[in-house]
Amino acid sequence: MSLDDLQDDVQREYSDLDERLSVETDRETRNELAMLLAALDTDDPDELVRRGIHMLFRSAVETGNLDFHLRTEYDVTYDEYLSGMTFDEMTGADQFPQSGDPDDRRYQF
Repeated sequence: MSLDDLQDDVQREYSDLDERLSVETDRETRNELAMLLAALDTDDPDELVRRGIHMLFRSAVETGNLDFHLRTEYDVTYDEYLSGMTFDEMTGADQFPQSGDPDDRRYQF
């Protein structure tokens, strides 16, 4: 295989994407998907979309991006979602809420 073969495969995959892909894509996305189809030696763009979703999800979890968005929208993290409990519920902090007065702490055990 050579650079010319790769170029030919990418162009062939690119031209076939409109017929095989059910999702509307822009030129850049089609080009990147065509490159991946040629490089990973698969004829199924849906499989690459599935892989892409897994990679995006894993990246969002590992970088904390998912937690940021979950905290913003739902006030929970992914770990809290998985455990079914908030951090305050796990630690018992919601059972003994703290008031704004620091002197109240001496009466809590």
